[in-house]
Amino acid sequence: MLLSLNTMKKAIILFFIFISSLSYGQNDYMLAERYYRDGAYEKAIQIFKVLYAKNPYNTTYLKRLVSSYQETSQFETVEKLLKQRLITNPKHSYLNVELGYNYEKQQQKETAKIYYDKAINSIKTNNGMGGFIGRLFNDNALLDYAILAYQETMRYNPNANYQFQIAQIYGEKGAFEKMFTSYIDLIDKNEDYLNTVQRFTSRYITDDPLNNNNILFKKALIKKSVSNPKNVWNQLLSWLFIQQKEYEKAFIQEKALYNRNPAYIVNIIDLGYNSFNNNAFDTAKKCFDFILEKSPFIDQILIANLYTVKIAIATNQENIESLFDAIFTRYGKNSATLKIQLAYAEFLTYKKNKPEQAITVLTHAMDIAKSKFEKAEIKLKLGDVHVFIGNYNKALIYFSQVQTSIKNHPLAQQARFKVAQTSYFKNDFKWAFAQLKVLKASTTQLIANDALDLFLIISDNQPKDSLDIGLQLYAKADLLAFQNKNTQAIDTLQRVIRDYKGQKIEDEALFKQADLFSKTKQFQKAINNYTQIIALDKEGIFVDDSIYQIAEIYLNQLINTKKASEYYQKIIFEHPSSIYLVDARKKYRKLRGDIVN
Repeated sequence: MLLSLNTMKKAIILFFIFISSLSYGQNDYMLAERYYRDGAYEKAIQIFKVLYAKNPYNTTYLKRLVSSYQETSQFETVEKLLKQRLITNPKHSYLNVELGYNYEKQQQKETAKIYYDKAINSIKTNNGMGGFIGRLFNDNALLDYAILAYQETMRYNPNANYQFQIAQIYGEKGAFEKMFTSYIDLIDKNEDYLNTVQRFTSRYITDDPLNNNNILFKKALIKKSVSNPKNVWNQLLSWLFIQQKEYEKAFIQEKALYNRNPAYIVNIIDLGYNSFNNNAFDTAKKCFDFILEKSPFIDQILIANLYTVKIAIATNQENIESLFDAIFTRYGKNSATLKIQLAYAEFLTYKKNKPEQAITVLTHAMDIAKSKFEKAEIKLKLGDVHVFIGNYNKALIYFSQVQTSIKNHPLAQQARFKVAQTSYFKNDFKWAFAQLKVLKASTTQLIANDALDLFLIISDNQPKDSLDIGLQLYAKADLLAFQNKNTQAIDTLQRVIRDYKGQKIEDEALFKQADLFSKTKQFQKAINNYTQIIALDKEGIFVDDSIYQIAEIYLNQLINTKKASEYYQKIIFEHPSSIYLVDARKKYRKLRGDIVN
Protein backbone atom coordinates (compact mmCIF):
# COMPACT_ATOMS: atom_id res chain seq x y z
CA MET A 1 0.00 0.00 0.00
CA LEU A 2 2.91 2.33 0.93
CA LEU A 3 4.68 1.52 -2.33
CA SER A 4 1.63 2.34 -4.38
CA LEU A 5 1.27 5.67 -2.54
CA ASN A 6 4.91 6.55 -3.27
CA THR A 7 4.45 5.54 -6.88
CA MET A 8 1.36 7.69 -7.08
CA LYS A 9 3.22 10.69 -5.59
CA LYS A 10 6.03 10.29 -8.14
CA ALA A 11 3.50 10.10 -10.97
CA ILE A 12 1.80 13.28 -9.79
CA ILE A 13 5.16 15.09 -9.51
CA LEU A 14 6.18 13.93 -12.99
CA PHE A 15 2.80 15.05 -14.35
CA PHE A 16 3.20 18.54 -12.94
CA ILE A 17 6.78 18.75 -14.25
CA PHE A 18 5.50 17.75 -17.69
CA ILE A 19 2.72 20.36 -17.56
CA SER A 20 5.16 23.00 -16.36
CA SER A 21 7.58 22.20 -19.18
CA LEU A 22 4.76 22.50 -21.70
CA SER A 23 3.74 25.84 -20.21
CA TYR A 24 7.36 27.01 -20.21
CA GLY A 25 7.80 26.00 -23.87
CA GLN A 26 4.55 27.71 -24.83
CA ASN A 27 5.60 30.90 -23.04
CA ASP A 28 8.96 30.83 -24.83
CA TYR A 29 7.22 30.42 -28.19
CA MET A 30 4.87 33.32 -27.49
CA LEU A 31 7.82 35.54 -26.53
CA ALA A 32 9.77 34.51 -29.65
CA GLU A 33 6.71 35.09 -31.83
CA ARG A 34 6.29 38.56 -30.35
CA TYR A 35 9.93 39.37 -31.09
CA TYR A 36 9.48 38.09 -34.63
CA ARG A 37 6.37 40.15 -35.28
CA ASP A 38 8.03 43.24 -33.79
CA GLY A 39 11.01 42.81 -36.14
CA ALA A 40 13.44 41.93 -33.30
CA TYR A 41 14.82 39.03 -35.33
CA GLU A 42 18.09 38.49 -33.41
CA LYS A 43 16.15 38.02 -30.15
CA ALA A 44 13.69 35.73 -31.94
CA ILE A 45 16.56 33.65 -33.32
CA GLN A 46 17.99 32.97 -29.85
CA ILE A 47 14.69 31.54 -28.59
CA PHE A 48 13.68 29.69 -31.78
CA LYS A 49 17.13 28.01 -31.88
CA VAL A 50 16.52 26.53 -28.44
CA LEU A 51 12.94 25.55 -29.23
CA TYR A 52 13.93 23.93 -32.52
CA ALA A 53 16.82 22.04 -30.92
CA LYS A 54 14.38 20.54 -28.42
CA ASN A 55 11.72 19.90 -31.07
CA PRO A 56 13.52 19.11 -34.37
CA TYR A 57 10.27 17.95 -36.05
CA ASN A 58 8.33 21.12 -35.30
CA THR A 59 8.00 22.81 -38.71
CA THR A 60 6.60 26.02 -37.18
CA TYR A 61 9.81 26.55 -35.16
CA LEU A 62 11.93 25.72 -38.22
CA LYS A 63 9.97 28.11 -40.48
CA ARG A 64 10.29 30.99 -38.02
CA LEU A 65 13.99 30.30 -37.41
CA VAL A 66 14.72 30.21 -41.15
CA SER A 67 12.71 33.37 -41.76
CA SER A 68 14.47 35.22 -38.91
CA TYR A 69 17.87 34.24 -40.32
CA GLN A 70 16.81 35.45 -43.76
CA GLU A 71 15.51 38.76 -42.38
CA THR A 72 19.01 39.33 -40.95
CA SER A 73 20.68 38.20 -44.25
CA GLN A 74 22.15 35.03 -42.71
CA PHE A 75 21.48 33.03 -45.88
CA GLU A 76 24.52 30.73 -45.50
CA THR A 77 23.36 29.73 -42.03
CA VAL A 78 19.94 28.83 -43.49
CA GLU A 79 21.57 26.84 -46.31
CA LYS A 80 23.73 24.89 -43.89
CA LEU A 81 20.80 24.24 -41.53
CA LEU A 82 18.44 22.99 -44.26
CA LYS A 83 21.03 20.86 -46.08
CA GLN A 84 22.05 19.22 -42.80
CA ARG A 85 18.39 18.53 -42.06
CA LEU A 86 17.91 16.96 -45.51
CA ILE A 87 20.93 14.70 -44.94
CA THR A 88 19.52 13.63 -41.58
CA ASN A 89 15.95 13.25 -42.89
CA PRO A 90 16.01 12.71 -46.69
CA LYS A 91 12.25 11.93 -46.69
CA HIS A 92 11.53 15.50 -45.61
CA SER A 93 11.63 16.65 -49.22
CA TYR A 94 9.54 19.75 -48.42
CA LEU A 95 12.78 21.30 -47.13
CA ASN A 96 13.82 21.70 -50.77
CA VAL A 97 11.11 24.38 -51.09
CA GLU A 98 12.65 26.38 -48.25
CA LEU A 99 16.15 25.82 -49.58
CA GLY A 100 15.11 27.00 -53.04
CA TYR A 101 13.37 30.03 -51.54
CA ASN A 102 16.57 30.84 -49.64
CA TYR A 103 18.36 31.08 -53.01
CA GLU A 104 15.42 33.01 -54.48
CA LYS A 105 15.89 35.68 -51.81
CA GLN A 106 19.49 36.00 -52.94
CA GLN A 107 18.37 36.49 -56.57
CA GLN A 108 19.82 33.07 -57.52
CA LYS A 109 16.75 32.01 -59.48
CA GLU A 110 18.38 29.20 -61.48
CA THR A 111 19.67 27.52 -58.33
CA ALA A 112 16.29 28.08 -56.66
CA LYS A 113 14.58 26.32 -59.57
CA ILE A 114 16.78 23.24 -59.09
CA TYR A 115 15.49 22.80 -55.54
CA TYR A 116 11.90 23.64 -56.43
CA ASP A 117 11.99 20.92 -59.11
CA LYS A 118 13.48 18.50 -56.57
CA ALA A 119 10.53 19.17 -54.28
CA ILE A 120 8.04 18.62 -57.13
CA ASN A 121 9.78 15.43 -58.37
CA SER A 122 9.83 13.98 -54.85
CA ILE A 123 6.01 13.86 -54.81
CA LYS A 124 6.03 10.86 -57.17
CA THR A 125 7.66 8.61 -54.56
CA ASN A 126 6.59 10.50 -51.45
CA ASN A 127 3.11 11.86 -52.22
CA GLY A 128 2.29 12.07 -48.51
CA MET A 129 4.41 15.24 -48.50
CA GLY A 130 2.65 16.68 -51.56
CA GLY A 131 0.03 18.72 -49.74
CA PHE A 132 2.62 20.22 -47.39
CA ILE A 133 4.91 21.06 -50.32
CA GLY A 134 2.03 22.80 -52.08
CA ARG A 135 1.24 24.82 -48.95
CA LEU A 136 4.87 25.91 -48.54
CA PHE A 137 5.00 27.07 -52.16
CA ASN A 138 1.78 29.00 -51.58
CA ASP A 139 3.09 30.54 -48.32
CA ASN A 140 6.13 31.78 -50.24
CA ALA A 141 3.88 33.26 -52.99
CA LEU A 142 5.22 30.73 -55.54
CA LEU A 143 1.72 30.21 -56.90
CA ASP A 144 2.47 28.31 -60.11
CA TYR A 145 4.66 25.84 -58.21
CA ALA A 146 1.93 25.48 -55.56
CA ILE A 147 -0.62 24.56 -58.24
CA LEU A 148 1.82 22.10 -59.81
CA ALA A 149 2.55 20.48 -56.41
CA TYR A 150 -1.15 19.98 -55.71
CA GLN A 151 -1.78 18.62 -59.21
CA GLU A 152 1.13 16.17 -58.93
CA THR A 153 -0.12 15.01 -55.54
CA MET A 154 -3.56 14.24 -56.99
CA ARG A 155 -1.93 12.57 -59.99
CA TYR A 156 -0.05 10.05 -57.83
CA ASN A 157 -2.72 9.78 -55.13
CA PRO A 158 -6.23 9.50 -56.61
CA ASN A 159 -7.74 9.85 -53.12
CA ALA A 160 -6.20 13.27 -52.59
CA ASN A 161 -8.33 16.33 -53.42
CA TYR A 162 -6.65 19.74 -53.56
CA GLN A 163 -9.00 21.35 -56.08
CA PHE A 164 -10.16 23.83 -53.45
CA GLN A 165 -6.61 25.07 -52.80
CA ILE A 166 -5.94 25.19 -56.55
CA ALA A 167 -9.11 27.19 -57.17
CA GLN A 168 -8.18 29.73 -54.49
CA ILE A 169 -4.73 30.18 -56.01
CA TYR A 170 -6.21 30.72 -59.47
CA GLY A 171 -8.45 33.35 -57.87
CA GLU A 172 -5.38 35.11 -56.42
CA LYS A 173 -3.80 35.04 -59.88
CA GLY A 174 -6.93 36.48 -61.52
CA ALA A 175 -7.30 33.34 -63.65
CA PHE A 176 -11.05 33.17 -63.08
CA GLU A 177 -11.92 30.62 -65.76
CA LYS A 178 -9.43 28.13 -64.30
CA MET A 179 -10.65 29.00 -60.80
CA PHE A 180 -14.27 28.18 -61.70
CA THR A 181 -13.19 24.95 -63.43
CA SER A 182 -11.27 23.91 -60.30
CA TYR A 183 -14.22 24.62 -58.03
CA ILE A 184 -16.47 22.55 -60.31
CA ASP A 185 -13.90 19.73 -60.38
CA LEU A 186 -13.90 19.83 -56.59
CA ILE A 187 -17.67 19.25 -56.52
CA ASP A 188 -17.28 16.55 -59.18
CA LYS A 189 -15.08 14.64 -56.71
CA ASN A 190 -17.14 15.43 -53.62
CA GLU A 191 -20.61 16.99 -53.74
CA ASP A 192 -20.39 17.86 -50.04
CA TYR A 193 -18.42 20.93 -51.15
CA LEU A 194 -21.45 22.43 -52.93
CA ASN A 195 -22.25 25.05 -50.25
CA THR A 196 -18.56 25.94 -49.83
CA VAL A 197 -18.16 26.47 -53.57
CA GLN A 198 -21.30 28.59 -53.71
CA ARG A 199 -19.98 30.75 -50.88
CA PHE A 200 -16.58 31.34 -52.47
CA THR A 201 -17.91 31.70 -56.02
CA SER A 202 -20.40 34.35 -54.91
CA ARG A 203 -17.43 36.67 -54.29
CA TYR A 204 -16.73 36.81 -57.99
CA ILE A 205 -20.11 36.82 -59.69
CA THR A 206 -22.78 39.54 -59.67
CA ASP A 207 -26.48 39.89 -60.42
CA ASP A 208 -25.59 40.80 -64.03
CA PRO A 209 -25.89 37.83 -66.45
CA LEU A 210 -23.55 39.66 -68.86
CA ASN A 211 -20.81 40.04 -66.27
CA ASN A 212 -17.67 38.32 -67.57
CA ASN A 213 -17.24 36.13 -64.48
CA ASN A 214 -20.88 35.03 -64.61
CA ILE A 215 -20.38 33.99 -68.22
CA LEU A 216 -17.16 32.11 -67.41
CA PHE A 217 -18.78 30.27 -64.50
CA LYS A 218 -21.81 29.28 -66.57
CA LYS A 219 -19.55 28.14 -69.41
CA ALA A 220 -17.45 25.93 -67.09
CA LEU A 221 -20.61 24.52 -65.54
CA ILE A 222 -22.29 23.63 -68.82
CA LYS A 223 -19.07 22.09 -70.14
CA LYS A 224 -18.86 19.81 -67.10
CA SER A 225 -22.57 18.92 -67.25
CA VAL A 226 -22.16 17.78 -70.86
CA SER A 227 -19.10 15.61 -70.16
CA ASN A 228 -20.37 14.21 -66.85
CA PRO A 229 -24.13 14.76 -66.25
CA LYS A 230 -25.14 15.06 -62.58
CA ASN A 231 -28.02 16.60 -60.66
CA VAL A 232 -25.61 18.89 -58.85
CA TRP A 233 -24.92 20.83 -62.09
CA ASN A 234 -28.63 21.69 -62.35
CA GLN A 235 -28.51 22.79 -58.72
CA LEU A 236 -25.56 25.07 -59.43
CA LEU A 237 -27.18 26.48 -62.56
CA SER A 238 -30.33 27.20 -60.61
CA TRP A 239 -28.24 28.90 -57.92
CA LEU A 240 -26.47 31.02 -60.56
CA PHE A 241 -29.79 32.08 -62.10
CA ILE A 242 -31.07 33.07 -58.66
CA GLN A 243 -27.97 35.24 -58.10
CA GLN A 244 -28.75 36.86 -61.46
CA LYS A 245 -32.42 37.29 -60.43
CA GLU A 246 -33.44 35.12 -63.40
CA TYR A 247 -35.99 33.18 -61.39
CA GLU A 248 -37.82 31.77 -64.41
CA LYS A 249 -34.62 30.09 -65.62
CA ALA A 250 -33.99 28.75 -62.13
CA PHE A 251 -37.50 27.26 -62.14
CA ILE A 252 -36.70 25.32 -65.34
CA GLN A 253 -33.62 23.79 -63.66
CA GLU A 254 -35.56 22.91 -60.52
CA LYS A 255 -38.31 21.21 -62.54
CA ALA A 256 -35.66 19.13 -64.32
CA LEU A 257 -34.31 18.04 -60.95
CA TYR A 258 -37.81 17.17 -59.71
CA ASN A 259 -38.45 15.04 -62.80
CA ARG A 260 -35.41 12.94 -61.89
CA ASN A 261 -36.13 12.84 -58.16
CA PRO A 262 -39.38 14.10 -56.52
CA ALA A 263 -37.43 14.84 -53.32
CA TYR A 264 -36.18 18.00 -55.06
CA ILE A 265 -39.65 19.50 -54.63
CA VAL A 266 -38.30 21.27 -51.51
CA ASN A 267 -36.00 23.27 -53.82
CA ILE A 268 -39.05 24.53 -55.70
CA ILE A 269 -40.59 25.68 -52.43
CA ASP A 270 -37.37 27.57 -51.57
CA LEU A 271 -37.33 29.12 -55.04
CA GLY A 272 -40.94 30.18 -54.51
CA TYR A 273 -39.97 31.95 -51.27
CA ASN A 274 -36.98 33.60 -52.96
CA SER A 275 -39.01 34.76 -55.95
CA PHE A 276 -41.78 36.14 -53.72
CA ASN A 277 -39.34 38.04 -51.48
CA ASN A 278 -37.78 39.62 -54.58
CA ASN A 279 -41.17 40.60 -56.07
CA ALA A 280 -40.84 38.06 -58.91
CA PHE A 281 -44.48 37.16 -58.42
CA ASP A 282 -45.02 35.38 -61.77
CA THR A 283 -42.29 32.83 -61.02
CA ALA A 284 -43.38 32.56 -57.39
CA LYS A 285 -46.91 31.68 -58.51
CA LYS A 286 -45.58 29.05 -60.94
CA CYS A 287 -43.54 27.49 -58.13
CA PHE A 288 -46.47 27.27 -55.72
CA ASP A 289 -48.90 26.14 -58.45
CA PHE A 290 -46.41 23.35 -59.16
CA ILE A 291 -46.44 22.38 -55.46
CA LEU A 292 -50.23 22.32 -55.44
CA GLU A 293 -50.24 20.06 -58.49
CA LYS A 294 -47.43 17.67 -57.56
CA SER A 295 -46.94 17.51 -53.81
CA PRO A 296 -48.54 14.64 -51.83
CA PHE A 297 -47.72 16.33 -48.49
CA ILE A 298 -50.37 18.42 -46.74
CA ASP A 299 -47.85 20.76 -45.07
CA GLN A 300 -46.35 21.67 -48.48
CA ILE A 301 -49.83 22.11 -49.97
CA LEU A 302 -50.80 24.50 -47.17
CA ILE A 303 -47.58 26.51 -47.64
CA ALA A 304 -48.39 26.78 -51.34
CA ASN A 305 -51.93 27.93 -50.56
CA LEU A 306 -50.61 30.54 -48.12
CA TYR A 307 -48.29 32.01 -50.73
CA THR A 308 -50.95 31.82 -53.42
CA VAL A 309 -53.08 34.26 -51.42
CA LYS A 310 -50.03 36.36 -50.49
CA ILE A 311 -49.20 36.72 -54.20
CA ALA A 312 -52.83 37.61 -54.95
CA ILE A 313 -52.72 40.33 -52.28
CA ALA A 314 -49.35 41.67 -53.44
CA THR A 315 -50.58 41.89 -57.06
CA ASN A 316 -53.99 43.36 -56.15
CA GLN A 317 -56.09 40.56 -57.60
CA GLU A 318 -59.86 40.77 -57.28
CA ASN A 319 -60.73 37.24 -56.15
CA ILE A 320 -58.75 37.22 -52.90
CA GLU A 321 -61.67 36.70 -50.52
CA SER A 322 -62.92 33.74 -52.55
CA LEU A 323 -59.40 32.23 -52.46
CA PHE A 324 -59.42 32.34 -48.65
CA ASP A 325 -62.95 30.91 -48.56
CA ALA A 326 -61.97 28.02 -50.84
CA ILE A 327 -58.94 27.16 -48.67
CA PHE A 328 -60.91 27.22 -45.40
CA THR A 329 -63.78 25.23 -46.95
CA ARG A 330 -61.38 22.53 -48.03
CA TYR A 331 -58.89 22.43 -45.13
CA GLY A 332 -60.84 24.04 -42.26
CA LYS A 333 -59.88 26.67 -39.72
CA ASN A 334 -57.63 24.58 -37.51
CA SER A 335 -54.05 24.51 -36.26
CA ALA A 336 -52.80 23.31 -39.67
CA THR A 337 -54.11 26.45 -41.40
CA LEU A 338 -53.04 28.87 -38.65
CA LYS A 339 -50.63 30.84 -40.86
CA ILE A 340 -53.34 31.26 -43.48
CA GLN A 341 -55.75 32.54 -40.81
CA LEU A 342 -53.16 35.15 -39.76
CA ALA A 343 -52.75 36.23 -43.39
CA TYR A 344 -56.55 36.46 -43.67
CA ALA A 345 -56.76 38.69 -40.59
CA GLU A 346 -54.08 40.95 -42.03
CA PHE A 347 -55.94 41.11 -45.35
CA LEU A 348 -59.21 41.99 -43.60
CA THR A 349 -57.52 44.74 -41.61
CA TYR A 350 -55.32 46.51 -44.11
CA LYS A 351 -56.98 45.75 -47.45
CA LYS A 352 -60.68 45.48 -46.58
CA ASN A 353 -60.75 47.83 -43.57
CA LYS A 354 -62.63 45.23 -41.51
CA PRO A 355 -60.60 45.15 -38.28
CA GLU A 356 -63.45 43.85 -36.10
CA GLN A 357 -63.84 40.82 -38.36
CA ALA A 358 -60.07 40.34 -38.19
CA ILE A 359 -60.21 40.30 -34.38
CA THR A 360 -62.84 37.53 -34.56
CA VAL A 361 -60.55 35.49 -36.82
CA LEU A 362 -57.55 36.00 -34.51
CA THR A 363 -59.54 35.22 -31.35
CA HIS A 364 -60.54 31.88 -32.89
CA ALA A 365 -56.92 31.28 -33.91
CA MET A 366 -55.84 31.88 -30.30
CA ASP A 367 -58.19 29.12 -29.13
CA ILE A 368 -56.63 26.52 -31.44
CA ALA A 369 -52.97 27.58 -31.14
CA LYS A 370 -50.83 24.82 -29.66
CA SER A 371 -47.56 26.48 -28.66
CA LYS A 372 -46.64 29.64 -26.79
CA PHE A 373 -44.81 30.84 -29.91
CA GLU A 374 -47.96 30.49 -32.02
CA LYS A 375 -49.92 32.35 -29.34
CA ALA A 376 -47.25 35.08 -29.29
CA GLU A 377 -47.49 35.52 -33.05
CA ILE A 378 -51.29 35.81 -32.84
CA LYS A 379 -51.02 38.37 -30.02
CA LEU A 380 -48.68 40.47 -32.14
CA LYS A 381 -51.31 40.46 -34.90
CA LEU A 382 -54.07 41.30 -32.41
CA GLY A 383 -51.97 44.16 -31.11
CA ASP A 384 -51.48 45.47 -34.66
CA VAL A 385 -55.23 45.38 -35.32
CA HIS A 386 -55.92 47.31 -32.11
CA VAL A 387 -53.32 49.91 -33.15
CA PHE A 388 -55.11 50.11 -36.49
CA ILE A 389 -58.41 51.01 -34.81
CA GLY A 390 -56.73 53.34 -32.30
CA ASN A 391 -57.19 51.09 -29.26
CA TYR A 392 -53.63 51.67 -28.07
CA ASN A 393 -53.91 50.45 -24.48
CA LYS A 394 -55.34 47.09 -25.59
CA ALA A 395 -52.55 46.80 -28.16
CA LEU A 396 -49.90 47.53 -25.50
CA ILE A 397 -51.34 44.77 -23.29
CA TYR A 398 -50.93 42.20 -26.08
CA PHE A 399 -47.40 43.35 -26.96
CA SER A 400 -46.36 43.32 -23.30
CA GLN A 401 -47.73 39.79 -22.86
CA VAL A 402 -45.52 38.61 -25.74
CA GLN A 403 -42.49 40.31 -24.16
CA THR A 404 -42.94 38.50 -20.85
CA SER A 405 -44.07 35.10 -22.18
CA ILE A 406 -41.07 34.41 -24.48
CA LYS A 407 -38.19 36.53 -23.21
CA ASN A 408 -35.05 36.81 -25.40
CA HIS A 409 -36.88 35.41 -28.43
CA PRO A 410 -36.96 37.46 -31.70
CA LEU A 411 -40.75 37.71 -31.30
CA ALA A 412 -40.21 39.33 -27.89
CA GLN A 413 -37.87 41.90 -29.48
CA GLN A 414 -40.48 42.52 -32.15
CA ALA A 415 -43.07 43.06 -29.41
CA ARG A 416 -40.80 45.53 -27.65
CA PHE A 417 -40.44 47.53 -30.84
CA LYS A 418 -44.21 47.52 -31.28
CA VAL A 419 -44.58 48.83 -27.71
CA ALA A 420 -42.25 51.70 -28.61
CA GLN A 421 -43.99 52.32 -31.93
CA THR A 422 -47.44 52.32 -30.33
CA SER A 423 -46.25 54.73 -27.63
CA TYR A 424 -44.95 56.95 -30.41
CA PHE A 425 -48.30 56.79 -32.24
CA LYS A 426 -50.10 57.89 -29.06
CA ASN A 427 -47.56 60.73 -28.61
CA ASP A 428 -45.89 59.25 -25.53
CA PHE A 429 -42.49 60.14 -26.97
CA LYS A 430 -40.46 59.82 -23.75
CA TRP A 431 -41.51 56.22 -23.13
CA ALA A 432 -41.04 55.33 -26.81
CA PHE A 433 -37.59 56.91 -26.74
CA ALA A 434 -36.56 54.85 -23.68
CA GLN A 435 -37.67 51.59 -25.35
CA LEU A 436 -35.94 52.42 -28.62
CA LYS A 437 -32.70 53.27 -26.85
CA VAL A 438 -32.49 49.62 -25.73
CA LEU A 439 -33.69 48.17 -29.04
CA LYS A 440 -30.98 49.88 -31.11
CA ALA A 441 -28.65 47.09 -30.01
CA SER A 442 -31.12 44.35 -30.96
CA THR A 443 -29.62 41.11 -32.29
CA THR A 444 -32.30 41.14 -34.98
CA GLN A 445 -30.92 43.51 -37.61
CA LEU A 446 -34.26 44.53 -39.11
CA ILE A 447 -35.65 45.47 -35.69
CA ALA A 448 -32.42 47.30 -34.81
CA ASN A 449 -32.64 49.34 -38.02
CA ASP A 450 -36.32 50.18 -37.51
CA ALA A 451 -35.62 51.10 -33.89
CA LEU A 452 -32.72 53.37 -34.88
CA ASP A 453 -34.81 55.15 -37.53
CA LEU A 454 -37.63 55.86 -35.08
CA PHE A 455 -35.16 56.78 -32.32
CA LEU A 456 -33.58 59.42 -34.57
CA ILE A 457 -36.97 60.84 -35.60
CA ILE A 458 -37.91 61.40 -31.95
CA SER A 459 -34.49 62.62 -30.78
CA ASP A 460 -34.07 65.02 -33.70
CA ASN A 461 -37.54 66.54 -33.56
CA GLN A 462 -38.68 66.60 -29.95
CA PRO A 463 -38.25 70.18 -28.65
CA LYS A 464 -37.14 70.59 -25.04
CA ASP A 465 -39.01 73.74 -24.09
CA SER A 466 -42.14 73.84 -26.24
CA LEU A 467 -45.03 71.72 -27.46
CA ASP A 468 -43.99 69.05 -29.98
CA ILE A 469 -46.91 69.67 -32.35
CA GLY A 470 -44.74 69.04 -35.43
CA LEU A 471 -43.66 65.63 -34.12
CA GLN A 472 -47.27 64.83 -33.20
CA LEU A 473 -48.38 65.59 -36.75
CA TYR A 474 -45.55 63.50 -38.16
CA ALA A 475 -46.48 60.59 -35.85
CA LYS A 476 -50.10 60.92 -37.03
CA ALA A 477 -48.91 60.62 -40.65
CA ASP A 478 -46.84 57.57 -39.69
CA LEU A 479 -49.93 56.01 -38.12
CA LEU A 480 -52.00 56.70 -41.24
CA ALA A 481 -49.31 55.04 -43.34
CA PHE A 482 -49.34 52.07 -40.93
CA GLN A 483 -53.10 51.88 -41.44
CA ASN A 484 -52.53 51.82 -45.21
CA LYS A 485 -54.27 55.20 -45.54
CA ASN A 486 -51.59 56.56 -47.82
CA THR A 487 -53.50 59.53 -49.27
CA GLN A 488 -54.36 60.86 -45.82
CA ALA A 489 -50.76 60.28 -44.67
CA ILE A 490 -49.46 62.27 -47.66
CA ASP A 491 -51.86 65.15 -46.86
CA THR A 492 -50.82 65.17 -43.18
CA LEU A 493 -47.14 65.25 -44.12
CA GLN A 494 -47.90 68.19 -46.42
CA ARG A 495 -49.12 70.10 -43.34
CA VAL A 496 -45.84 69.34 -41.58
CA ILE A 497 -43.85 70.53 -44.60
CA ARG A 498 -45.94 73.73 -44.82
CA ASP A 499 -46.13 74.61 -41.11
CA TYR A 500 -42.60 73.62 -40.04
CA LYS A 501 -40.56 74.91 -42.93
CA GLY A 502 -36.92 75.36 -42.07
CA GLN A 503 -37.08 73.04 -39.05
CA LYS A 504 -35.40 69.63 -38.80
CA ILE A 505 -38.68 67.82 -39.25
CA GLU A 506 -39.16 69.27 -42.74
CA ASP A 507 -36.70 66.95 -44.48
CA GLU A 508 -38.03 63.97 -42.46
CA ALA A 509 -41.53 64.76 -43.73
CA LEU A 510 -40.35 65.28 -47.31
CA PHE A 511 -38.52 61.95 -47.26
CA LYS A 512 -41.44 60.03 -45.74
CA GLN A 513 -43.84 61.64 -48.20
CA ALA A 514 -41.56 60.74 -51.13
CA ASP A 515 -41.64 57.10 -50.05
CA LEU A 516 -45.46 57.20 -49.99
CA PHE A 517 -45.52 58.85 -53.41
CA SER A 518 -43.44 55.94 -54.73
CA LYS A 519 -45.77 53.40 -53.09
CA THR A 520 -48.75 55.05 -54.78
CA LYS A 521 -46.85 55.20 -58.10
CA GLN A 522 -46.58 59.02 -58.13
CA PHE A 523 -42.96 58.82 -59.16
CA GLN A 524 -42.45 62.36 -60.44
CA LYS A 525 -43.80 63.76 -57.17
CA ALA A 526 -41.37 61.50 -55.28
CA ILE A 527 -38.49 62.86 -57.38
CA ASN A 528 -39.63 66.43 -56.65
CA ASN A 529 -39.53 65.73 -52.90
CA TYR A 530 -36.08 64.16 -53.07
CA THR A 531 -34.86 67.15 -55.10
CA GLN A 532 -36.19 69.52 -52.42
CA ILE A 533 -34.32 67.58 -49.73
CA ILE A 534 -31.07 67.92 -51.68
CA ALA A 535 -31.65 71.66 -52.12
CA LEU A 536 -32.44 72.20 -48.41
CA ASP A 537 -29.02 71.14 -47.16
CA LYS A 538 -26.33 69.57 -49.33
CA GLU A 539 -24.75 68.10 -46.16
CA GLY A 540 -28.06 66.78 -44.76
CA ILE A 541 -28.42 63.19 -43.58
CA PHE A 542 -30.99 62.35 -46.27
CA VAL A 543 -29.07 63.75 -49.25
CA ASP A 544 -27.30 60.56 -50.39
CA ASP A 545 -30.50 58.55 -49.71
CA SER A 546 -32.44 61.00 -51.89
CA ILE A 547 -29.94 60.91 -54.74
CA TYR A 548 -29.91 57.13 -54.69
CA GLN A 549 -33.71 56.88 -54.61
CA ILE A 550 -33.98 59.24 -57.61
CA ALA A 551 -31.54 57.01 -59.51
CA GLU A 552 -33.56 53.92 -58.60
CA ILE A 553 -36.84 55.51 -59.76
CA TYR A 554 -35.31 56.54 -63.08
CA LEU A 555 -33.79 53.08 -63.57
CA ASN A 556 -36.63 50.81 -62.44
CA GLN A 557 -39.84 52.86 -62.83
CA LEU A 558 -39.35 55.58 -65.45
CA ILE A 559 -36.84 53.51 -67.50
CA ASN A 560 -34.58 56.51 -68.11
CA THR A 561 -31.09 55.01 -67.95
CA LYS A 562 -29.37 58.28 -68.83
CA LYS A 563 -30.85 60.08 -65.81
CA ALA A 564 -30.29 57.04 -63.58
CA SER A 565 -26.63 56.99 -64.59
CA GLU A 566 -26.34 60.70 -63.81
CA TYR A 567 -27.57 60.24 -60.23
CA TYR A 568 -25.51 57.09 -59.56
CA GLN A 569 -22.51 59.14 -60.67
CA LYS A 570 -23.40 61.82 -58.09
CA ILE A 571 -23.19 59.19 -55.34
CA ILE A 572 -19.78 58.03 -56.58
CA PHE A 573 -18.13 61.44 -56.92
CA GLU A 574 -19.99 63.60 -54.41
CA HIS A 575 -20.75 61.11 -51.61
CA PRO A 576 -17.84 58.60 -51.48
CA SER A 577 -18.62 57.65 -47.86
CA SER A 578 -22.26 56.77 -48.62
CA ILE A 579 -23.56 53.28 -47.80
CA TYR A 580 -24.86 53.24 -51.39
CA LEU A 581 -21.41 53.72 -52.93
CA VAL A 582 -20.69 50.09 -53.84
CA ASP A 583 -24.13 49.49 -55.32
CA ALA A 584 -24.15 52.84 -57.14
CA ARG A 585 -20.71 52.17 -58.65
CA LYS A 586 -21.76 48.72 -59.83
CA LYS A 587 -24.97 50.00 -61.44
CA TYR A 588 -23.23 53.01 -62.97
CA ARG A 589 -20.56 50.84 -64.57
CA LYS A 590 -23.21 48.41 -65.82
CA LEU A 591 -25.20 51.26 -67.41
CA ARG A 592 -21.99 52.58 -68.95
CA GLY A 593 -21.36 49.17 -70.51
CA ASP A 594 -18.29 48.16 -68.51
CA ILE A 595 -17.48 44.51 -67.80
CA VAL A 596 -17.88 44.34 -64.02
CA ASN A 597 -15.80 41.66 -62.31
